Amino acid sequence: KNLLDSCGAGLAFFSVGYAFAYGNRGDDGRSNSAIYTGEPVEAITTFIGNGNFFLIGVENYSFWLYQFTFAATAATIVAGTLAERCQMVAYLLYSTFLTAFVYPVIVHAVWSANGFLTPLTTNPLFGVGMIDFAGSGVVHVTGGFTSLIASKILGPRKGRFDERKSQTGSTLEVAKKIEGHSSSLQALGTFILWFGWYGFNAGSIHQVSTENYAMIASLAAVSTTLGAASGCVTALGVSALLSLRRTGDVNWNLSDGLNGCLAGLVGITGGCGMFEPWVSVLVGSIASLLYLSSSELLVKLRIDDAVDAIPVHLSGGLWGVIAVGFFASPRRLIDIYGHANHPGWFYSFGNNGGSDASLLAANCVGLLFILAWVFFTMTPFFLLLSFCGWFRADSLEEIIGLDPGSGNEYQATGNVTSEHLEILRQQLDQRSGFVNEDAQTEATHDDKFDINA
Repeated sequence: KNLLDSCGAGLAFFSVGYAFAYGNRGDDGRSNSAIYTGEPVEAITTFIGNGNFFLIGVENYSFWLYQFTFAATAATIVAGTLAERCQMVAYLLYSTFLTAFVYPVIVHAVWSANGFLTPLTTNPLFGVGMIDFAGSGVVHVTGGFTSLIASKILGPRKGRFDERKSQTGSTLEVAKKIEGHSSSLQALGTFILWFGWYGFNAGSIHQVSTENYAMIASLAAVSTTLGAASGCVTALGVSALLSLRRTGDVNWNLSDGLNGCLAGLVGITGGCGMFEPWVSVLVGSIASLLYLSSSELLVKLRIDDAVDAIPVHLSGGLWGVIAVGFFASPRRLIDIYGHANHPGWFYSFGNNGGSDASLLAANCVGLLFILAWVFFTMTPFFLLLSFCGWFRADSLEEIIGLDPGSGNEYQATGNVTSEHLEILRQQLDQRSGFVNEDAQTEATHDDKFDINA
């Protein structure tokens, strides 16, 4: 699935995605991008880019490669949520559609000089525009909200939510936790993501050719470190306190600590180049608390997220964008954009007897646009996949594992018997048009096997 996400995203962003995101040419006759120059530019506001398809006319290939990694990240967020029950063809289709059209429109609105939310023009929204330094909203809210829509339409994994009869005869919905395969691999993956986040955040200044740009990049790296550290410690500590209150025993939940770390990273992404270090600690801690609360909310709503990607990316991303509206430092805004006419609300509160919430308002408008755009594009797309039968994996494949249905060899082990595999082979033969009359079965797999065994 990760391979298909990356490959589909690469081809889609090469052919049309980059053109839709950055392909417009402004009045100055050059292709505009989100490279910060400290000087606002004159540009025509458009909804979508219309040039540089298939990278024709593009000279800065490093910028395309860097932006591709952002697009692929938005797609891979969804993959984790849908794990263990989604067809392989769906991964390729949604990753292509997301990175070819849905994500680029959001990028164009926020990061291109031609976007209506950009802070790079001479007349931005509310005098400041939406500021999302490295993509808390553009990347993570896009991927997280797409995951929420897809998970709701796809449905939970088999056995994730059981219905049981109470003594009064009413139906009780009981959530069954499906443990991950390996805590060691989860920890390794978190460290890999943390390390990659330094390029994600510090690299968003796009150049270190001057002392000022180098300082911004170093501050982004410091913010990344503090956001991750505070998120992990806060989530781990609060999770332990909750377990003590609920069970009487202290349980140090490694998974909560690791996901809290990722939530802190997501939250810090939007303002990593303009947060003071103490703000980074605060933002990371709050992001981890939002992760814990939203993770429990998903269970109550019977929405199955296999890796808790929705609480990490959607909740953390929403908070990260809002946090910029509260805590964007005036001197850091001057370093990046050349002015600080509308800093974070915290810094403007009490000045001249009033406060300035322009940046907070612009960022909230930006979030509403991202949520609305993703909802009205991805919801029909996933419904169409489901209607065509290309979304949900076959129930028997889900029990056995998705590898056999993909043509890979699989041995009977544990609860997966040779009889399971034989029925699956018959189904795959029927799909391909080959029917073995000597291998008919009288009962369907749903009748013969206990899906919760």
